[in-house]
Amino acid sequence: MGWKSKAALTAVGAVLVVAGVVAVRTATFKAPAAVDLSSVRLAPPRPVDVAMAAQHLGEAVRFQTVSHQDKAEDQPAEWDRLHAWLQATYPDAHRVMTREVVDGHALVYTWKGTEPALPPIVLMAHQDVVPVTPGSEGAWTHPPFDGAVADGAVWGRGSIDDKGSLVTLFEALDGLAKAGFTPRRTVILVSGHDEEVRGGGARAAAALLKARGVKAQFVLDEGMVVVADHPVTHAPVALIALAEKGYATLTVTAPAVGGHSSAPPPQTGVATLAKAVLAIADKPFPMRFSGPGADMLKSLAPHASPTVKMAAANTWLFSPFLVKETSRTPAGAAMLHTTIAPTMLKGSPKENVLPQDAEAWINYRIAPGDTSADVMARAKRAVGDLPVKLAWVKTPDEPSKVSSTSSEGWKTLSALAADESKAPVAPALMTAASDSRYMGPIADDIYRFQPLLLSVKDTEMIHGTNEHMTLANVERMVRFYQRLVETAAR
Repeated sequence: MGWKSKAALTAVGAVLVVAGVVAVRTATFKAPAAVDLSSVRLAPPRPVDVAMAAQHLGEAVRFQTVSHQDKAEDQPAEWDRLHAWLQATYPDAHRVMTREVVDGHALVYTWKGTEPALPPIVLMAHQDVVPVTPGSEGAWTHPPFDGAVADGAVWGRGSIDDKGSLVTLFEALDGLAKAGFTPRRTVILVSGHDEEVRGGGARAAAALLKARGVKAQFVLDEGMVVVADHPVTHAPVALIALAEKGYATLTVTAPAVGGHSSAPPPQTGVATLAKAVLAIADKPFPMRFSGPGADMLKSLAPHASPTVKMAAANTWLFSPFLVKETSRTPAGAAMLHTTIAPTMLKGSPKENVLPQDAEAWINYRIAPGDTSADVMARAKRAVGDLPVKLAWVKTPDEPSKVSSTSSEGWKTLSALAADESKAPVAPALMTAASDSRYMGPIADDIYRFQPLLLSVKDTEMIHGTNEHMTLANVERMVRFYQRLVETAAR
C-alpha cells in the first residue's frame, strides 16, 4: 500500500472518529439550566380581576412621569400624583408594607416576613417612561397618555415599560394582603423614578438596603419576555436574562479652526471626525459563542432543528456556524459581543460656517467579559494618529455579573415561567439596561424577566409608537407575580 493510500485511510479514519464523537455528543446532549419542574412546589393561581387591573394600568399611564434628557423638562408633580394614586388604589398593600422615599421619588416598600433571618426577595419596576417622539402623536391608535382600555388592550406610553410591571406587582401584592397571606420571607419592592436616565433612584435604594445589611435571595426586574415566535424554535420561548450589558457613551471630538466655508482647509474638523467615527465603527468587537447568549441557544437546542441540536452539542467543532446563525439578526448578534453605535453628531450651527470643533457620540453596550477599559483601548487603536480627543460622557456602567442557573431563585423563576407559559425556558443576556444593575451589592443572583407573551414584531412598540399591553398579558402578569410571591416567600 502506497503512502497516498495510507494517508487517505488515515483521513477517512479521522473523519469517522469525528463523526462518531459528534453523533455520541448529540445523542447524549442535555440542555443546560434545565429545571425539574416536579422539584419546585409552585403556589396555585388565584383569580384575577382583569378588568379592574386594566383600569388601574390605564390610570397609571395618565401620569406623565416622563424622564427627559434635560431634567429641567421633567414634571416632578406627576411623580407626586402617581405616589398618591398608588396609596389610594392599593390600601391593603400599603397596610402591610412600610413605605420609604429616597432620592426624591424612588420608592422602597418592605413587607416584613415572619422569619426575618431568611434572605428577602427583591422585586423591581420603575415609575418613569420615555418621551413620545414629537410629531408622532398622530400615529398612535389612542393618544399616548390617555391610558385607553380598548380593543382588548391598555394603550399608552409605559403600559409595558414599565408601569405594566409596577401596576401588576401592586395588583398581586394588594390581592395577597387582602386575602390574608403572610410571607415567611421578607418581600421588598424597589421602584426607581429615573431608570430611563440611568437610575439615580435605584442606586440610592441599593445603598439604603446595603447599609441595612440586606442580602437578597434574588432580585427580579424587567427585561426579557416570553417570545411567541422565537427565531430558533419558531415557537414560544420564555427567556430569563442572567446578566445585562454594561453601558457607556464615548465622545469623539475633532478640534478645528473655524472660519468661512468658502475657504476651507485641506482637512476640516468634520472630515477628521468622520474618519475617526468610521475607523471606530469599522473595527467591531469579535463575536464569541460564550456566556448567556450562547447558553440560550444551547438550552433551546433540544427544541430546535436537528442541525442546531448537533451544533449546540458540539460547540468545539461548530462554534463558527452557531455564531453565524445567531448573528443573522441585530438582536442575535448583540448577544455575542460588545456593540458600537454612533448615535449623535454636532458641528457648525450654520451651513456656511466651519465648526471650531466637531463632535460625535458613540454608544456602547459592553458584553460580559469586556470592560470599559477594553472599549477605550480599542477606540484609541482604531483612530490611531488622527487628531481627535476621546472621553466618556459619564462614568461607564460595567457589565453585570452572570447570575446562577442552579440557585433556588432560578429554580423558582424558571419553573413558574415554564408552568405559566407552557414553553421552554432559557437563560439569556439582556442587551439593554435596567435599574437592577445597581443591585449587585445586595444580591448575587439578579434576573430580568417579565411574563409577557410578545412576538418579535410586538417588541418594536416598546419605546415606540402604539405601546400597549393586551388584557391577556395583564392577567398573565398579575397571576405570575402573585404565584411568585406565594412560592418564594411562603
